[in-house]
Amino acid sequence: MAVRSAEAVWKGTLKEGSGNLKLGSGVYEGPYTFASRFEDAPGTNPEELIGAAHAGCFSMFLSALLTNAGFTPTRIETVAKVHLEAGPTITKIELTCKAEVPNLSAAALQEHADAAKANCPVSKALNSVNIQLTASLV
Repeated sequence: MAVRSAEAVWKGTLKEGSGNLKLGSGVYEGPYTFASRFEDAPGTNPEELIGAAHAGCFSMFLSALLTNAGFTPTRIETVAKVHLEAGPTITKIELTCKAEVPNLSAAALQEHADAAKANCPVSKALNSVNIQLTASLV
């Protein structure tokens, strides 16, 4: 299996410093600061990147489960809201999935979505975090 990498460089103090995050594939590189992480300033942050990774992993895993069950997903859209609270600690991730899958019932979607939440590699890596899921058909 693949080994993926990313890197971070931080310069300066926590509040006045700044950093740069870079994906090993080269498809993303961008700045991050105290303000982009804990306030509302421009730039990314680790929690946003965790959310992107989780949404992507969950969507792919759900697609695989549905395909293996004989369904052909047209579109799976997942939003991950990562909650960073005092500590700082990631306390919760809310996954909201909207799936377009012909001939699939809402109950079957929920069953497969629950399995994807429990078994996608990113969910497994984040098993200490409260992960909540809402899944619906569109």
